[in-house]
Amino acid sequence: MNNKRVLYVSSEVVPYLPETEISSMSFEAPKMVNSKGGQIRIFMPRFGNINERRHQLHEVIRLSGMNLVINDMDMPLIIKVASIPKERIQVYFIDNEEYFKRKATFTDEEGNLFPDNDERAIFFAKGVIETVKKLNWAPDIIHVHGWMASLLPLYLRKYYKDEPLFTDSKIVTSVYKQEFDGTLDKEMLNKIKFDNIGDGNVEILAEPNYSNLLKVAVDHSDAVVIASEEIPADVQEYLTGLEKPVLEYKNSEEFADAYTDFYNTKVLNLG
Repeated sequence: MNNKRVLYVSSEVVPYLPETEISSMSFEAPKMVNSKGGQIRIFMPRFGNINERRHQLHEVIRLSGMNLVINDMDMPLIIKVASIPKERIQVYFIDNEEYFKRKATFTDEEGNLFPDNDERAIFFAKGVIETVKKLNWAPDIIHVHGWMASLLPLYLRKYYKDEPLFTDSKIVTSVYKQEFDGTLDKEMLNKIKFDNIGDGNVEILAEPNYSNLLKVAVDHSDAVVIASEEIPADVQEYLTGLEKPVLEYKNSEEFADAYTDFYNTKVLNLG
């Protein structure tokens, strides 16, 4: 992994959010690549329940100030950054007052999904890509974790398909266990189509449930990592028909060598 550039895009990362399978792996994998001489960047949403003072987040003025169009609305993009203590790892936070100020991640106090989670996911995907463009940092691998990051492969392959910075980037999606029940806003497909994305098997998002979001991410990725012991049965079945590299589940003791080998021998060697 020496000098390889790996971009990690995740819904959640420790220590900024509580420890989960996703937040832990979104820290451990970059830490591992960093230790092997790779260059890494991590992006996550700046949820309102992240303590900015404790974690010393600060706005990066030169990266902020752009407006992203979401469903025909201009939404200001704010970029913040922090360093994970003792790790020489920087984390970039995608922020917007409308989408991320509330003191919660994905659901309200009653456990109901926020009605604008679909727009938050679109904003997050676009915000990450636009910020990496401003950084002029061409990743060799882009590794996606969590459903709120699941639109990134679609937008890279369709909306930003002519962006030269990502021409040689390989996309890996990690598939985790069921993260939410029900569906996001049923207008999600139309909001994606507003960005002139109408092909690439997005019609499945007429029913924007967890499994279908993952299937769209997988369809537009170059390789897949099964990151939980149990994943939704229909997604598991979907993966069996793929003609692309799939890394089977590895526990926390096994993952470092397995990920390194997968990156080096499968992902980076893809044509």
